Amino acid sequence: QVQLVESGGGLVQAGGSLGLSCAASGRTFSSSAMGWFRQAAGKEREFVATINWSGTTTLYADSVKGRFTISRDNAKNTLYLQMDSLKPEDTAIYYCAATSTLGATTANRMYYYWGQGTQVTVSS
Repeated sequence: QVQLVESGGGLVQAGGSLGLSCAASGRTFSSSAMGWFRQAAGKEREFVATINWSGTTTLYADSVKGRFTISRDNAKNTLYLQMDSLKPEDTAIYYCAATSTLGATTANRMYYYWGQGTQVTVSS
């Protein structure tokens, strides 16, 4: 069992930066691939970024590639998402999620544990 708690959301102007954190409890964090997803109002939840268990492999949605960076610290049981050059279309609730596998994956169905989400709002 893994429990996930996101933090770091807020309001930022377009072009600005914001960093999200996801604190994980449970002894499986260091052996689980992790991901970030987001859901904008009136839209379906979409994949943002994923990282494998060791942090050596990362994948990004085309919409955030080059602007967002996913990372993890297994010693601290924490997942991060650094968001730079933010755009109004990045406004959404951001969710941290954990798989039961080692490899990074973009497939929603592979994520079994989800945080409660944190709101990110980018003003124009």
